[in-house]
Amino acid sequence: MKRPPGILLLEDGRAFRGRLFGADVRGFGEVVFNTALTGYQEIITDPSYAGQIVTMTATQIGNYGITAEDDEADKPWLAGFVCKELSGSVSNFRSERSLDDYLRACNVAALDGIDTRALTLHLRTHGAMRGVIAPAPAGEAGLKKLHQDVLASPTMEGQDLVKVVSNHAPYDMTSGYSSAFAETAVLKAFAGTRLKCAAIDYGAKKNILRCLVQAGFDVRVFSATVTTQEVLAWGPDAVFLSNGPGDPAALDYAIKTVKGLIDARLPIFGICLGHQLLTWAMGGTTYKLKFGHHAANHPVKELATGMVEITSQNHGFATDPKSLPADVVVTHLNINDNTVSGIAHKHKPIFSVQYHPEASPGPHDSLHLFLRFHKMATETLARK
Repeated sequence: MKRPPGILLLEDGRAFRGRLFGADVRGFGEVVFNTALTGYQEIITDPSYAGQIVTMTATQIGNYGITAEDDEADKPWLAGFVCKELSGSVSNFRSERSLDDYLRACNVAALDGIDTRALTLHLRTHGAMRGVIAPAPAGEAGLKKLHQDVLASPTMEGQDLVKVVSNHAPYDMTSGYSSAFAETAVLKAFAGTRLKCAAIDYGAKKNILRCLVQAGFDVRVFSATVTTQEVLAWGPDAVFLSNGPGDPAALDYAIKTVKGLIDARLPIFGICLGHQLLTWAMGGTTYKLKFGHHAANHPVKELATGMVEITSQNHGFATDPKSLPADVVVTHLNINDNTVSGIAHKHKPIFSVQYHPEASPGPHDSLHLFLRFHKMATETLARK
């Protein structure tokens, strides 16, 4: 079936023309690229991509279709999706629908048929920037009007996208298993005492919560706007701070809650946005990366041991190491660019990493961090 012509127009005026698929809507957002070879469904349904147009650098996307069980959220939150070639066939016995049908049903604009390598090089050189996926405009006047609309769209800095993706009543996560992601050898070996973990959802992927359950926690999931008092009223043994979208500096309410939980001396483990919120709550600051880290193959080095893990990452902001107080230490570095990939408090049971240790999609190198979290919480309880 012939698809209508479309365009990806960037805020600097660069245009990439291709073919539309997905929903018949315009999609405005920050344009980023992801270098993962597989896992497009998990990427599309990762709430951390709220407000962003995701470009896949892999050549062909959609060849294994969409399976509801593999969703990381109840719906996609991203602003748009770009690939070089949408697969014309689906070859997977688990597939329930095509990627095109799925994005259309979820009201997400998409585009293929462009030179994604040229787009990626452009973003690496000039940085992530606002853009739009839209039907090809008529003439120079139409292109100029569309460009003005891009310039009028919001920037990522200062946006609170967490309240958009995390708006629910508390609920309990009771299962750590799905047929799509069977219990791994690392987490299946757990046989210790089960502990109560309050997981604050800033845009958590389902598999992160499953891993907490597998690692020995009974998990209650709280909305991002939860207060310290509401968390403490449940009586948790530990607190988990999830991934999520947007600028951590804009989340004053979340930083306030994390500060209160630190003062309560609860064991805390943060990832991605949760790591950035811990940075602010412990006295540090964050800054915007040029084009962010969006991949399933970033090497990270643990400074204490020299161990290197291949990690799954999705973030546009990073911790400023010079801003950290004396009682907070950098524990991990991203080998690609030496940005901070982990921090810990010297005297309190708190640590965090700037990546997704549940690896959905991605490698399993970092699953041990969930067991480390459980061990830290167990030892903290024993000292009380």
